[in-house]
Amino acid sequence: MTTYPKTAALMQRGTDFLGCDSAILCGAMSWVSERNLVAAMSNAGGFGVIACGAMSPELLDAEIAATRALTERPFGVNLITMHPQLFDLIAVARKHGVSHVVLAGGIPPKGSIEAIKADASGIKVICFAPTLALAKKLLRSGADALVIEGMEAGGHIGPVSTSVLAQEILPELGADHLVFVAGGIGRGEAIASYLEMGAAGVQLGTRFACAAESIAHPAFKQAFFRASARDAVASVQVDPRLPVIPVRALRNKGTEAFTAKQREIAARLDAGEIDMASAQLEVEHFWAGALRRAVIEGDVEYGSVMAGQSVGMVTREEPVAEIIAALMAQCEAALAK
Repeated sequence: MTTYPKTAALMQRGTDFLGCDSAILCGAMSWVSERNLVAAMSNAGGFGVIACGAMSPELLDAEIAATRALTERPFGVNLITMHPQLFDLIAVARKHGVSHVVLAGGIPPKGSIEAIKADASGIKVICFAPTLALAKKLLRSGADALVIEGMEAGGHIGPVSTSVLAQEILPELGADHLVFVAGGIGRGEAIASYLEMGAAGVQLGTRFACAAESIAHPAFKQAFFRASARDAVASVQVDPRLPVIPVRALRNKGTEAFTAKQREIAARLDAGEIDMASAQLEVEHFWAGALRRAVIEGDVEYGSVMAGQSVGMVTREEPVAEIIAALMAQCEAALAK
């Protein structure tokens, strides 16, 4: 078995926390990060994370059970903070004794972190921190670890690049807290640089979306193989009164459809037919449906082909274990220099 001593030493805090061999999390990608990819990721020594997305508690219950049947290694569950049944989903994760829960998509609502950790459950909570101030607040609120994700990432993104977030947050928090870096990472050399800055590990999504174990449709994977970094564009917000978290995906006709959908929702908001929370939830449902069309049905013209700017580094289908081994070898070689 190949060893990576320098990388392993810098990842030690992350691997101890996650309970895996390599402190590389697979980003939770709706419809992609399901039982097969999650189990493959954990079995290969990384850390798989189920993307709950818009799942009902019943569906999540079945997905966790199915994942556990495929791996004995730890894995996490990613829950969207704006999900209307968030606390029911937390109860499902607790019932199964999931080791880590990732709260994504916004500031965790009051009581959510406490609900995950109730009764000394031992479940670890990972939160996304878009700013240094919020990172500190989340740690005070009980988060055990943070993910800082730059705008280069696929799916929902913030406004700041990974390199800037890392420079702002890692020197302040990296030594005393567990911080994982995400967004635009496609090679081990980048992993090495963030580990040296104080990161406990990294999270990659785009790099694993087309893994051999990914159930994504062949047409979805081919779209990745053909794309370059500049093809992964961020969605545009049409109406300032309707705050929309930008989504990065490959440019296609679905991009135009989202613009039209925003106009329709904004008009209904103006007419008093729906409130702001319902409007934002409709936007999320749009993305969930559009993403399913691309990932599961292979509609890469009108579906949402969510991809980060590292998509140009995804050129062929590879087993998860080979991707992790390549990343670790590249990281080790960079650190050895």
